[in-house]
Amino acid sequence: MDIAVATPTLRSDAAAAPAWRKGAAVARLPASRRIRRRLREAGHRFHANDNIAAFVRAGELDELRGEVQAHLRAVLDALVIDTAHDHNTADTARRVAKMFVDEVFAGRYQPPPAVTSFPNAARLNELMIVGPIAVRSACSHHLCPILGRVWIGVLPSATSDLIGLSKYARLADWIMSRPQIQEEAAVMLADEIERRVRPDGLAVVMQADHFCMHWRGVKDEHSQMTNSVMRGAFLRDPSLRREFLDLIQRGDNR
Repeated sequence: MDIAVATPTLRSDAAAAPAWRKGAAVARLPASRRIRRRLREAGHRFHANDNIAAFVRAGELDELRGEVQAHLRAVLDALVIDTAHDHNTADTARRVAKMFVDEVFAGRYQPPPAVTSFPNAARLNELMIVGPIAVRSACSHHLCPILGRVWIGVLPSATSDLIGLSKYARLADWIMSRPQIQEEAAVMLADEIERRVRPDGLAVVMQADHFCMHWRGVKDEHSQMTNSVMRGAFLRDPSLRREFLDLIQRGDNR
């Protein structure tokens, strides 16, 4: 009588490979696609003014610069600029890539600045105003410069945290160093300060020149945009709001 002997089934390379092959395939993708993949898997928004630092791995910013440089070189070629022989534009793609990733859009790729807070031991509850703080950004629509100033009014409570004066400027720079729309930028800055300080009242006023108006389109050299965000006591108390606005106007007229 023949006895059937069970023979262990060996997994073929094809069956065993998918997991590591998939990982290797992902690793070969350009850095921008790897980062985008992580963002989508996490359900994290990545609009122009969003911070995506948590999804960027070590070494990937160097890769991003290289990608941006290659695409910018293609843009210059499409504009029929002879970068191979024009000494003025031969290195433009590299310069602009570095500028975008490391400078004017750094607020997208860098984590928030370290902001040390301390308790309101003296129980301060009077209006504090910081500004004008110089801010620089780029319009999301045309990537033209936005240059302006911001004033921040804080009404602390006994339970508020306090932060150093320079930290307001660091937060403003981090928020603005990405393609922005001014109205959204003021709200984002207010959100960051409110989360860290937890004041009774918060006011943000931003005034800026937009080069998408000065440099192109209507080419109006004098128009500015001013917008404000008022929260807490600044919304409830007209006299507090008026005091804040009067004080920044007087300071501006000095």
